[in-house]
Amino acid sequence: MAPPAQCLDTVTGATGQNGTVPVIGHTPEKKMQCPNLLDADEFRRQGHQVIDFIAEYYGGMGDYPVHPSVTPGFLRNLLPSEAPSRPEPDAFSSALKDVRDIILPGMTHWQSPRHFAHFPASSSTVGALGEALTAGINVVPFTWAASPAAAELEMVVVDWLGKALHLPESLLFAGGGGGTILGTSCEAILCTLVAARDRKLAEIGESRICDLVVYCSDQTHFAFRKAARIAGIKRDHCRAIHTCHGDMFALSPTELQAAMQADVDAGLVPLFLCATIGTTQTIAVDPIGELCAVTAPHGVWVHVDAAYAGSALVCPEFTYVIDGVEAVDSFSMNAHKWLLTNNDCCAMWVKKPSALVAALGTEQEYILKDAASEGHDVVDYKDWNMTLTRRFRALKMWLVLRCYGIQGLRDHIRSHVRMAEAFEEMVRADERFEVVTDRTFALVCFRLRPQDKFGGEKTANDLNRGLLEEVNAVTSGPYMSAANVGGMFMLRCAVGSTLTEEHHVDDAWKVVQDRASVILRKMEIIYTSK
Repeated sequence: MAPPAQCLDTVTGATGQNGTVPVIGHTPEKKMQCPNLLDADEFRRQGHQVIDFIAEYYGGMGDYPVHPSVTPGFLRNLLPSEAPSRPEPDAFSSALKDVRDIILPGMTHWQSPRHFAHFPASSSTVGALGEALTAGINVVPFTWAASPAAAELEMVVVDWLGKALHLPESLLFAGGGGGTILGTSCEAILCTLVAARDRKLAEIGESRICDLVVYCSDQTHFAFRKAARIAGIKRDHCRAIHTCHGDMFALSPTELQAAMQADVDAGLVPLFLCATIGTTQTIAVDPIGELCAVTAPHGVWVHVDAAYAGSALVCPEFTYVIDGVEAVDSFSMNAHKWLLTNNDCCAMWVKKPSALVAALGTEQEYILKDAASEGHDVVDYKDWNMTLTRRFRALKMWLVLRCYGIQGLRDHIRSHVRMAEAFEEMVRADERFEVVTDRTFALVCFRLRPQDKFGGEKTANDLNRGLLEEVNAVTSGPYMSAANVGGMFMLRCAVGSTLTEEHHVDDAWKVVQDRASVILRKMEIIYTSK
């Protein structure tokens, strides 16, 4: 519910709630004057302040440590415990000052050129302004009728993007499939899983929901297991199939086939496979075509989660990683990770949109109906996802595609891949280090080699944990994250910030080498004194 509107009595200056004024006597000559909360001139003035603020933030990004040295509760102790009853004079300027002085120093700066942790949170001038434009227009396109241009632009954009990523026509509106733009891949996985569940239960009967089994690798994002629980799949019916270093932690078709057959022999029903192009920890690439050949006899829905690596598909040289994608049922990627489209923007495509609508569609309430759409085959996107209220994300994606073009996006991806290649070469050139997994895109997983004189593999993980802590403790240095796969702790250098240049990568490696030297000297002293 909206807060009570406050109106001003222009005669007495008194205010009341919900448009009322304290009445003492009948004064018909009084006029009510409510503040204009969308005043164009004030919007222009404050808007310029925000644009200048953001521009200065990007210009001074190097002055901030990538990751803050704060403790839990620091901000709550700096801010009042209650919201103000009335705004202070020029409250917006004052609030921006607090953002600069109090909030930004406590942030992890994901747009920093020295941010190499996790995955990138891609950003661009057009992406940011597209987000602002979306917020300013502020429509709620849950049906075609609710905002026809928004619904149709989304249809256009997902086909544009699907073609740019070299997806098969069967996943596009142009080929009988279709797509939508959600917030994250977590939503895409849940929506497709629910659609698969309902389709399967329509075949075998709803009473058999407890017999359904879903499959992934032990490297699949935890969002899949969470989605399975939400969708009503029993916890012990989510098969996380073991992967190994020899396969670069990709899902083995042979292991998947064995798991599915065992379930069938036990009277269970294989339902869904979540394959991944670019796993979270090491960017492992599951063999899509081979996995689809395994699932096909069981009628399993195959979804491909390409949250990070999907952006790289704009480059033809990377399309080999989705060989066999023609056989999948759905596909999703996060354009906000690496494709210059600010948070949030996840594109999802499905081969059979009718399956989504059957599972997630709602009876059309009278208030949502519109005579203009009657008799036409329109897309009501409320029936493609979990929510009714949704954002006009297609606008910023359309602006990014239009203003940078496919070639511009390819140049962006390739520049990061080249920088990651350079980092990988520097790691391999230092005999103290090893690259743990094959680098396919712009992530390098590396570690200090186990040394027998320091305890070998038994101490290698602790050694590399210490190295990561040392690297991230350097105030002006890089910020990296870690992976722990196959019992090996490794550092992750994910190149992807829009502001990152070659010298930032070179500087990051120098910090790693320097901190490694310090740690190894300490280890020499410890083990020499034993």
